[in-house]
Amino acid sequence: MIDIKKLREAFEETCAALARRGVERERPERARDLDARRRALVAETESLKALRNAKSKEIGIAARQGGDIAAVKEEMRKVGDRIAEIDRELAETEKGLRETLLMIPNLPAPEIPTGLDSSANAEVRRVGEWRDPEFKILDHMAIGEKLGIFDFPRGVKLTGTGFPIILGQGAKLQRALIQYMLDLHCQTQGYTEMLPPFVVNSASMTGTGQLPKFAEDLYHCEVDDFWLIPTAEVPVTNYFRDDILKAADLPVKLTAYTPCFRREAGSAGKMTRGMLRVHQFDKVEMVNFVHPDTSFAQLETLVGEAEAVLKGLGLHYRVLQLCSGDMGFSAAKCYDLELWAPGEQQWLEVSSCSCFTDYQARRLNCRFKDADGKTKLVHTLNGSGVALPRLMVALLEQHQNADGSVTVPEVLRPYMNGQEKLLPVK
Repeated sequence: MIDIKKLREAFEETCAALARRGVERERPERARDLDARRRALVAETESLKALRNAKSKEIGIAARQGGDIAAVKEEMRKVGDRIAEIDRELAETEKGLRETLLMIPNLPAPEIPTGLDSSANAEVRRVGEWRDPEFKILDHMAIGEKLGIFDFPRGVKLTGTGFPIILGQGAKLQRALIQYMLDLHCQTQGYTEMLPPFVVNSASMTGTGQLPKFAEDLYHCEVDDFWLIPTAEVPVTNYFRDDILKAADLPVKLTAYTPCFRREAGSAGKMTRGMLRVHQFDKVEMVNFVHPDTSFAQLETLVGEAEAVLKGLGLHYRVLQLCSGDMGFSAAKCYDLELWAPGEQQWLEVSSCSCFTDYQARRLNCRFKDADGKTKLVHTLNGSGVALPRLMVALLEQHQNADGSVTVPEVLRPYMNGQEKLLPVK
C-alpha cells in the first residue's frame, strides 16, 4: 500500500502521480476522507474515555461521602453508549480505508516515461543481432511438430486449452533451462535457492498485491481458501512477512523455480496460440529485499542478472523501460526483457524486473532495524530469470536450422548429456 501520510501531507502531488497511472481522484479522495474520519473518531473516543475515567473517580468520591451520583452515572451511561457506537463506526471506517488503499497502485518513480499503455514505453537497448537465414523460418509450433516436443490436443483432453504437454527432448530442454538459470543465479549472482509451496493463503496473495485487484486472474481453491501461485514472487516475498531483518543482512537475494498458474481472463487472439500464452508454465524468479537507499540501483543490477540468462543462451533481445500506465500494479519502476521471435515476427516478454519501493513491505509488515536502531520498511524487488514458455519459443525460432533441427546453446549442453542439437523425429 502507499503511505497514508502521502495523502495527508501531499495530497495534490500524490493525486498527480496516480493520474500518470490512469487513477482518477475519486479513489485517493475516498481514502483521504476515510482517514480523516478515522482520526476524528479516534480523537473523540479517547476524549470520552478520559472523561469517563475522570468521572469514575468523582463517582467513587461522592459515593463514599454519601452524595447523589444518579445523574453522573446516567451521564456516564450515555458516554459508554457513544463509545460503543464510535467503536462500531471506527471498525467500519478502518475496513473501508484498508479496502480503498488496497486498490490504489504504487506511485510511479518520477523519472519513468508517462503514458497509459505500451506505446509510451522506452527502448533502453538491444543486445545481439538477428539476421533472417536463407531458409524459410518456421514458427515454434511447426518446429515443435518436426521435433515431436509439443502435444497441445492431449493437453486439452487432460485439462483444457492453455495446458500444453511437453515431450521427450523438449521436456529435457525445459529441465536444462531451469537448472541452468538456478545455477547461474546461485553460483554466480549470490542468490539462495528456495523451493516454496505452490499454493498460498489469501494473506500471502494480498501481501504482494495480487489480491484483491487480480482475483479473477487467479485459480482459487475455495474449500481451503488457498490460491495456486501465479508466480514464485508470492511465496518467496511472503517468506519475510511480519519479520524484522537486520540492516547488515541486506540485501537478501532469493531465487526459486515453480510452476505458475494464471487464468488470463479475457485473453484472446493470436497471442494465445501454442506456447505464447498458457495457463500453467514454469518460471525461475528472483526476489530481493534491500535497504531503501539502494533499491533503484539494485533494480539495475537485477535487470543485468536477468539479462545474463539471455546472453548465455546467445539470444537477441531488447530491454524496455515501462511507462507509468503499463507497469504492474505494485511497481514504482519496471523494465521488461523481450526476446525476438522470428517465426512469430514479434517481440515476446520473458521477464519483468520491478522495484516496488516500500509498497509490498507495508502490506507484508516486512521491516529491518537500521544502524541507528530505528525500525523501517524494507524495499522489495523481483524479476523473472526467466519465464519458460516464451523463452522456449524464441530459443527454438532463433536457433533453428535448415534441416529442421535446433542447435542447443553451449551453456545447456552439460545439462543435456552433451546433446548439441534437438533432432527431428522420424
